[in-house]
Amino acid sequence: MNILILSTNRNLYSTRRLVEAAQARGHAIKVMNHTKCYVVMDANNLDVYYGDHVVANVDAIIPRIGSSVTFYGSSIIRQFEMKKVFTTLSSLALVRSRDKLRALQILASKGIPIPRTAFAKFPSDIDHLIKQVGGPPLVVKLLEGTQGLGVVLAETKKAAKSVIEAFYGLEANILVQEFIEESAGRDVRAFVIDGKVIAAYRRIGKEGDFRSNLHRGGTGEAIKLTRKEKEIAVAAAQSLGLSIAGVDMLQSNRGPLVMEVNSSPGLEGIERYSNIDIATAIIQYVEKQVNKPKKSDKIGA
Repeated sequence: MNILILSTNRNLYSTRRLVEAAQARGHAIKVMNHTKCYVVMDANNLDVYYGDHVVANVDAIIPRIGSSVTFYGSSIIRQFEMKKVFTTLSSLALVRSRDKLRALQILASKGIPIPRTAFAKFPSDIDHLIKQVGGPPLVVKLLEGTQGLGVVLAETKKAAKSVIEAFYGLEANILVQEFIEESAGRDVRAFVIDGKVIAAYRRIGKEGDFRSNLHRGGTGEAIKLTRKEKEIAVAAAQSLGLSIAGVDMLQSNRGPLVMEVNSSPGLEGIERYSNIDIATAIIQYVEKQVNKPKKSDKIGA
């Protein structure tokens, strides 16, 4: 096959591993910076260009779209989709999963357990928001935040009001969530491919930090998920229309709670701590799916 990875940096661990895995299985693979691509269209003609060359003869694309270029990245994916090129991540699923509020609304509507979450526009609703998530301590999250940035733990009502007011003053969109004390500084990432959890690990935040992101100095350890955790991880990915996903869960006293579903999950942490070859599993998934009829997206949100 001729496979194209959409990535802004060919030296990133995830991109390098996918290239290695594809080459090891005999495929021709290229890395292309999607932010330098552009689309051209007229009646019955939709092309993707890189420089002055049409990007052609592509059997499948593997999008690795950063959160800062979600809109543009989705437009490039959509053009390939309209040209009947297989993609491991649909443009709809990318946009759907990147909107944290939209994603949580869909998860909740499908019966997926999540931390109790509130969203409002006006500062006059602050007291109601705090009450609805069970009071302090609580977590305030920027809708546009990634890798633990824009996530604040407010331990008192006064602190919570100050943080929320500050974000509102910046006209930022925020979520207010209950704080799951028993899982503070720890969460679980399950890696889902084609409706199965193929690997998982626990992420542990550095001392004194309630966030567990590896990018914030956290570490990881191997973990064996319960059947319930696997079922919820798979259901979460499917509810957002994702065939490949990193599902982040909190292990609470009332069971697993889905915190976020990542549509472009990194491979470094999961491969390091699970000791499983995720990159090859992704290439094998592409091999199985590339010639199958495309399934329609029936999520409806």
